[in-house]
Amino acid sequence: MAIAKNRKKALSMFDSEKLFTINEAAGIVKKITNVNFDATVDMSIKLGVDPKQSNEMVRGVVSLPHGTGKEIKILVICQANKEDEAKNAGADLVGFEDIIEKIKGGWVDFDVMITTPDCMAKIGPLGKVLGPRGLMPNPKTGTVTFDVGKAVQDVKSGKIDFKVDKFGIIHAGIGKVSFTENQIAENAQELLSTIIKLKPSSTKGTYVKTISMSSTMSPGVNIDCRQITN
Repeated sequence: MAIAKNRKKALSMFDSEKLFTINEAAGIVKKITNVNFDATVDMSIKLGVDPKQSNEMVRGVVSLPHGTGKEIKILVICQANKEDEAKNAGADLVGFEDIIEKIKGGWVDFDVMITTPDCMAKIGPLGKVLGPRGLMPNPKTGTVTFDVGKAVQDVKSGKIDFKVDKFGIIHAGIGKVSFTENQIAENAQELLSTIIKLKPSSTKGTYVKTISMSSTMSPGVNIDCRQITN
């Protein structure tokens, strides 16, 4: 009941039918968020692509200029000669076959997995556990690399990966409500700029169809796509 009441109050504080600039949306999201914790600010971008077509799958990574504001628990799966490098870079968990066995049993108490190419043969069979949770490492997102130290530092500093879902929508957390309006807006702009650069050559018509910004349990604020280069 309280959630419905808070949502109704939030909707009364802005015009939900209007299209706003990125900065305006960031300010509104900060204003309408009424929770007793530092809520995550999310972006939802509807693209004019068909994810069923391999040449229209949009996936990439972006380093947000102000980070995500979230404490990311990083697991590194590697051989013994890479363990110190991973730990010194700030990895929260480091191991190999012992941790792989735990994951086979359903353990997934981490946010990002980074591994080296020579360990992928062991990690491949974990796809059924990791895949549905978006935790499977991938060379395209920089999470399969021999440079594990840099990979860990990149994630800690605000690097996120994203991909379009089966409905053609990209969902991504871009910060916290405690961020300033400009910090949220700059993170949002960086994400959008990266998505624009990844536009498939086979895509016809409008690429970015709708953009919405919201926070945990807040209604979405619609952003004017005309400010985005399609």
